[in-house]
Formats: sequence, C-alpha cells, structure tokens
Amino acid sequence: MATNPTDAAVTRPDTETATVKDLDHAEKPKDLEAVMSSEVGHTEGTEYTEEQYKKVTRKIDRYLMPMMFFIYGIQQTDKTFISIQALFGMETDLGLHGQQYQWLTTIFYLTFLFGEFPSTWLMQKFQIGRVLSIYVICWSICILCISAVQNWSQFMALRALQGLFESNVSPGFLLLTGEWYRTEEHAHRSLWWQASEGLFSVVCNLMLYGLARHVTANNPHIAAWRTISLFLGSLTFVGGIACFWILGSPHQVPWLNEEEKKIAATRVLDNQIGEESTSRKWRWDQVRESFTDPQVYFIVLNTFLSCIPNGGITTFSSLMYQTFGFNNWDSMLYGTPRNGIYVVCFVACAYYLRYFQDQRLYIMIVSCILPMVGMLVMSLLPNTEEYKWVKWGMYIITVVFSLAVFLGWSLITSNIAGGTKRTVVSSLTLIAYCVGNMVGSQVFRTSDAPRYVRGTVACTICFGLEVLCIIAWRLWYMRENRRRERLAAESGLSKEEQMRIGLQLGEQDTTDLANPHFRYAM
Repeated sequence: MATNPTDAAVTRPDTETATVKDLDHAEKPKDLEAVMSSEVGHTEGTEYTEEQYKKVTRKIDRYLMPMMFFIYGIQQTDKTFISIQALFGMETDLGLHGQQYQWLTTIFYLTFLFGEFPSTWLMQKFQIGRVLSIYVICWSICILCISAVQNWSQFMALRALQGLFESNVSPGFLLLTGEWYRTEEHAHRSLWWQASEGLFSVVCNLMLYGLARHVTANNPHIAAWRTISLFLGSLTFVGGIACFWILGSPHQVPWLNEEEKKIAATRVLDNQIGEESTSRKWRWDQVRESFTDPQVYFIVLNTFLSCIPNGGITTFSSLMYQTFGFNNWDSMLYGTPRNGIYVVCFVACAYYLRYFQDQRLYIMIVSCILPMVGMLVMSLLPNTEEYKWVKWGMYIITVVFSLAVFLGWSLITSNIAGGTKRTVVSSLTLIAYCVGNMVGSQVFRTSDAPRYVRGTVACTICFGLEVLCIIAWRLWYMRENRRRERLAAESGLSKEEQMRIGLQLGEQDTTDLANPHFRYAM
C-alpha cells in the first residue's frame, strides 16, 4: 500500500526498473492535482478541492456500496443454500448417500477454481460491470434450474455451472474497490460489502424459514427445498440485471457525468497501483513477479488455511446444530445469532479501521485465535444434553474467522500494484480459496456424525497455523518498510521529488516491488 506517497526511494536490483539516481533524473511526472482524461488517462491542468472529492465519494458510495452489498450477500447465500435444503428432505428426495452430499460442495469449488483465470482475464479486457452482470444472470438461471432436479447427477451438473459463474464476484469486487477508493479506504469499504454475508444469512434464513413452513403446511405438491431455489434464483436474476447499469470502473458507469468521472479517477492516483487505462495491457514480467513476491505466498497460504474450516463449516453448518440437539426448524433459528454476531463484528472492524491504520493483521490474528479455542472446546466436550449450550456458544464465536480471509484479501487491493500482477494474485488467492474449501468439505465426513471430531480438530490445527502465518506476514512487511525507509534516508531526494516520482511510476503501471516509493499496509 502506498500509505505514504511522500516516503523515500528504495532500490531493488532484481525487480526495479530504475535506481534511485535514475528516478531522480526521470521524466517529470504529471501535476499531482491533475485531472485524468476520461479517454486514455492523460491529465489536464484542472485542480480539485477536497470538498469536490468528498462530494463525488458520497455519490460513489450511494451507488456502489448497496449494489456490491446485495450481490455479494446473495452470492454467499446461493453458494451455501444446499445446507438449508438438506434440512427439508433434499437428500431423501434425491436419494443421496455416502459422500454425495459433500460432493455437491466440492464440485462447486472445483469449477469455481477453473473459472478464476478466465473470469479475471475477461474483467481486465472488457468492461467489468458488463462481465459481472452476465455472470450473475447465468448463475441465477442455474439456481432456478436446481428446483427441478430429479437426481444427484443433474444436481452435480448445475452446481458445477454455478461454481463456474460465481467465480468472478470476489476478484471483481476487489478490482472495483481498488479502482474507486483510496488505499486508506480499502479495508473499510471491503468490510462493508463483505458484511453482507452475515446479514443475508440472518434475513434469508428467517425468510426461508417462513417460506418452508408455509409450503410444508399448505402445498404438499412441491417440496420446500425446491421453493428455496426458486426464491433465491429470482432474487439473483434481478440483481444481475441491476449490475449491468450500476457496476463498472470510473470511466464506464453511466451515473457519473464527465467531470465527476475525472474527479473519481484523480482522487485515487496516490494509491500508486495503476490506472485502468494503463492496467489493461497484459504484462508477462508482472506474471513472473507474482510468483517471486513473498507477500503473495503469505496471502495464498492464509486463504488456504482459513478456507479449510470454511469449507467444512459451510457444508455442515445446519447439520452442526442438529448435533447439538436441535431439530430442523430450531437449527435455522438458533443459527441466526451467529450470523448476527458476524455482521456486528464486520461493521465494528470497518469503523475501527476507518480511523486506525495498519491494524488489519492484528485483527486477523485475533480472529483466528477465538475460533481456534471454540473448535478445540467443541472437539473435547462429549455430545450430551449437559453441554448442548456450551457447544452452541463455542460454535458461535467461530464466526469471526472470516475476518482473517477477508482482511487478507483487502491487502491485495492495497499492497499489490500493477494491473496484471493484481489480476494474477487475485486468481491465485481464489484458487487457494477453492482448494481449501474443497478439502474442508471432505474433512467433515458423514461417518463422523454426530460429533465430527476429525473435522473440528482439523479446523483447530488450521487456525493455529494461520496465526503463525499472519505473524510472519506482518514481520515481512515491517522489515521491508524499514529497509525502504533506511535507503530513503540515503537517497537525497526531497519529499516533493519522492511524491512526484512515486505518482509517475504508479501511473505507468509499475508494481509494488519495482516502485521504490511504495509502502505496505499492515
């Protein structure tokens, strides 16, 4: 993250495009307050005030945040709704047996994985809002069709297509956050749209609870779990249509006038991560750098370790409540407090990070320790009525583990510069996300019911390893920032020169390793 664009230069012989002295004599950068041209990113001489920036930012928030909130929330609900369907006879109606239920989750993440690179490439080459809209509409059709499946094979085929089309939402939203918001705003805005997962779980669980109750009591000719697909698919389809008009980069959306588009593009220049017009060219040198950058391995490992528990918990979330002694209906109701806590934690962290910078990795550590304790206690306690509410409470506190993976993703937006590199790292991260979830869905096995000790112990180990990963990650950032600060003191460049050169390199699609003025967020 270019947390301080006035920071001094640093040299990195293996990746840097110019030494400190070379940069001192480089072509003069453009006016720091210049305006980006709406066509190709060139600047004009107009200056904007902070009040103009704030006015445009408020308008951006009014359009982007609700749309991203809705799409991300409905995507998470669509992804995991089979755990609710399982409560209402889906397995019996389709004749599922053995590990077939788990494979409905595994196949989703398998095709999700294979869809990563194509979807991110399409978003880099074409209008991101249009690509997102088409993908959302396609998976909504898959959800609608699931209501008519008659056997496991048909369900598997539709889940495979659903995973393929859902693969672009997270990387697409990370790209949008980077293009619209300043570095110090990334964590705050990301947590807002990511908090929708918890809120949608609360609202949709209650709505689906009422829907299933009504259908079960009044319409015996259609299974309740089939109506769930019809309801969610319809909501998703409407969201996909709205995406076509609302989502896009600063130069693409129809709800900003030309002057507002220029202001929106200009206000994020200090990020030094590249502007959309310069980031669309595919650069193989940035692909190679993605595999040599240490932070990329921390990001990928953190995602993988966090998603093994996520895969198991997502697949067996509703069934876990049954192991505590709750029936089908109670399982939906008693799952609501957990999702409510999820929303509160995300919103609280969003506000905290709005005012306190470089605290993301500390929050990530805490968000791994709490679920590690919760899973460990669940593993040790016997499955008796006496410990029913204790185990329920321990399961409730595991909800915060999502903060670790989502805040880790926000560091991609802040700390990865260069359009191609950002695309590659986002894809690698989502691949780790898929693999972790696939492993997690198989770690919890039907034969381990009712306690699922094998799965809960595996989750405990993953959370412990994740804590160590995050600590090493922060130490690497601290060492790298200090190294750059030390060399900056020896460079002889003034603060103004450092700022001008850093902004110029950012506009030229220079990566974080190659830009000596880049500083990493923590």
